[in-house]
Amino acid sequence: MDAKIRLYVDHPLGEGKTVLLERPQAHYLFGVMRLGKGAAVLLFNGRDGEWLAEVTEVSKRGGVLTCQVQTAPQQMPPDLWLIFAPIKKARTDFIVEKAVEMGARRIVPVQTDFTNAGRIQRERLQAHAVEAAEQCGGTFVPEVTDMARLDRMLTDWNPQRQIMFCDEALAGDASKASPLSNMQKGQPWAILIGPEGGFSAAERDRFGSLAQAHPVPLGPRILRADTAAVAALTVWQQALGDWA
Repeated sequence: MDAKIRLYVDHPLGEGKTVLLERPQAHYLFGVMRLGKGAAVLLFNGRDGEWLAEVTEVSKRGGVLTCQVQTAPQQMPPDLWLIFAPIKKARTDFIVEKAVEMGARRIVPVQTDFTNAGRIQRERLQAHAVEAAEQCGGTFVPEVTDMARLDRMLTDWNPQRQIMFCDEALAGDASKASPLSNMQKGQPWAILIGPEGGFSAAERDRFGSLAQAHPVPLGPRILRADTAAVAALTVWQQALGDWA
């Protein structure tokens, strides 16, 4: 069977296991994509890898898929969080999408001193993360958390989790940077991207007091927040992640 559609499902997957479709999924497969009985669909749930499944029942309100064979093992991304200050809607969507594609395990929106966005729609961003995983061939969907205040998050910070602090003030000056090449691989990490207005003086002082915070420039130019997220994920993955 040749499957061109990947679908995230919240069901156990394994040989012979059946998956009951929810109404929106059934509408997408049978109403939009015009699949019928006997069609093939690739399924993943973030735990059991990717499975080739066959449509065994078709209904406007649901349907049933039956797993046939595993087509890819479960692949977990590194223990990497992307922490960022939300910006305009479309650009925040872009950050979430790229974080999924590039291997973040958790996506954490934060309120900084200069964050412009006052709130987020977490469920919408989580759905966007699911769509990104379906499109990029990943077998894991990172959690998008509720928005948190950065200062409170740092108060309860796990000292074992290192922070790649992307400081726009270091653009063009790497003399104060912490080379990632000197760090040990396999540790839990977080990448922190600031808002469009940058970090405040108080936030910079806070980072300077944290032993696990490592300032890293992203080249000689100041980047937009969405561009910075992609650049930072690339730098970290090449130095310490599963690209190396």
